[in-house]
Amino acid sequence: MNKIDYNNVHLNFKWNGVSLDKNGLLALADDFIKQGQDFERITGEFILDWFDINSFITVTTSGTTGIPKKIQIDKQAMVFSALATAEFFDLKSGNRVLNCLSTNYIAGKMMLIRSMVLGFEMDFVEPTSNPLKNNAKVYDFVAMVPLQVENSIKELINVKKLIIGGAKINLNLKNQLFKIPTLVYETYGMTETITHVAAKKISDSYFSVLPNVTISTDTRDCLVIDVPRISSSKIITNDVVNIINNSQFELLGRIDNVINSAGVKLFPEQIENKLAHKIQNRFFVIGIPEEQYGEQLALVIEGDPIVFENDFFNELLPFEKPKTILFAPNFLETESGKVKRKATLNLI
Repeated sequence: MNKIDYNNVHLNFKWNGVSLDKNGLLALADDFIKQGQDFERITGEFILDWFDINSFITVTTSGTTGIPKKIQIDKQAMVFSALATAEFFDLKSGNRVLNCLSTNYIAGKMMLIRSMVLGFEMDFVEPTSNPLKNNAKVYDFVAMVPLQVENSIKELINVKKLIIGGAKINLNLKNQLFKIPTLVYETYGMTETITHVAAKKISDSYFSVLPNVTISTDTRDCLVIDVPRISSSKIITNDVVNIINNSQFELLGRIDNVINSAGVKLFPEQIENKLAHKIQNRFFVIGIPEEQYGEQLALVIEGDPIVFENDFFNELLPFEKPKTILFAPNFLETESGKVKRKATLNLI
């Protein structure tokens, strides 16, 4: 990949149809901070951070499994991430993209950085739950979270390539996406990897890594990511995987979520996949302490209590069937919309 300095703004870069260089972006940032809406003010502050004297920016992790923490990310590493994305998804200068993600988080920040350094024509809109409403423009590349996708199914016909991250894609949504011509990818990544380091078409079983990414596993069978241009040290995850080959892996589930019941390891994500087409409300399975077996499997459903028929869980193996069914009026979430499983369970 070519070296592009993070201070450079591509000559073809456009913001809502207007060509902007570094000075133009700084002026826009100043305007956003002085009189913009909240999402614009946050973006203005990020632009100022990007062009300041520091070689890094400070970002906050999502806090999916713990307390969100602040980490420093090298600006040049963010440029390398943008280049890897362009190579993997075959993106080019002049492509039209939509930035509908909050720049408070790394995904929204990176859509802006990709646009600036690669020369995209970027439309910047408020990060609402239906960002394509009343928008008939055609886009080459768009990134969304599942909720935005759910509310944009009809409009996605105008999107050529869509990447989805931030939360799991449920089976109902996936089936809807199969019916549209858009090329849809599920991404794998985190703040520490500067968004995605792997992606897969929603019809595929395995994730494929982006350029210059090397994968392995540790003694827990959790994924270890080596991306020298992004991180000086290997990134050890809590995601249990099955390595298929040097560039592909199957995601089994988070080790934090693994349930050990009478010596049998159960991956909630795999059980949830089997139930996804049968339960309309949001739900998850989790282990709760049990004296005889160590842990027993519990099904937690968002909403009012419902009664299941005796054969409802027949598709599950005997040890995958929940021993307890619990209901919560509302799931607890992180700021980025991910369900806090253990915190939700503790409320019940």
